Amino acid sequence: MRADRARRRRRPLLLPYLLIGPTVLALVLVLGYPLVDMVVLAFQDMTREQLFSGAAPPWAGLDQFRRILGDGFFWTVLGRTVLFTAVCVALTVFCGLVTALLMHRVSPWVRTVMAGVLVMVWAMPAMVAASIFRWLFDADYGVVNWVLSRLPGVDLAKHNWFTDPWQGFAVIVAVVVWGALPFAAITLRAALAQVPPELEESAVLDGARPFQVFRHVTLPVIKPVLLMVTTLMAIWDFGVFNQIWLMRGGQPEREYYLLGVYSFIESFAVNRYSTGAAIALVTVVLLLGGSVVYLRQMFRTGEVE
Repeated sequence: MRADRARRRRRPLLLPYLLIGPTVLALVLVLGYPLVDMVVLAFQDMTREQLFSGAAPPWAGLDQFRRILGDGFFWTVLGRTVLFTAVCVALTVFCGLVTALLMHRVSPWVRTVMAGVLVMVWAMPAMVAASIFRWLFDADYGVVNWVLSRLPGVDLAKHNWFTDPWQGFAVIVAVVVWGALPFAAITLRAALAQVPPELEESAVLDGARPFQVFRHVTLPVIKPVLLMVTTLMAIWDFGVFNQIWLMRGGQPEREYYLLGVYSFIESFAVNRYSTGAAIALVTVVLLLGGSVVYLRQMFRTGEVE
């Protein structure tokens, strides 16, 4: 009898691990070997000779890290990546929150239409979205140039947005925010649905203005979800690659390098495989640092026990 009771007690404890086990195993098999191989490669000196001959590359220790950390261009790319990530995250969270608040206030059928449109945008492949935006901002046939040129005193005929990196990155930011907005809006809309209506009604009856209701009633309730969305956006935007690569036709200029693009170029265009692996490893470490900060914040807010 005691053995049966012990088994029954263990079943609820083992069930979560059994459910998550296949996912963890798949992640280890799919990501484990490439990650370990990348770490090893970052401490070697792989050249095309070793790649084609199959010979073991010589160990270089920390030489690759000294090379990239002593290169001023690496720090330029890092600063550019941080700034790009901050702008994308801020715009995505702000636009997502505004859209979620709008969906929360409109009638059910309008909310359904908005949700359907957002899901279709979310399902759009990055290649299709990049092609659409390249056409919109095309120097010869772009709709944006045509519309803006209709404004008084504005002449953007034949204007190339990518000649100036600031303008070019503005277009790329628009592509990234466009693709990430549905996730932020739908997730925050779900969080807003958990806010007790009686709390907002009580605040209004006490004379609180709409902004005060949002700040003191709504925001504290959705803060954990808002923090999660912000962190996920930062992790995704920090490693942006596809949008830049596609918007620049597979040949991004050095002014458009972010860490992901820089690592890829060093590995497969310049054939400095170990240097590219070292840059990728630094990127992973920075992302892990951001994840640790996120987990600490979650512990403080009591969301993780």
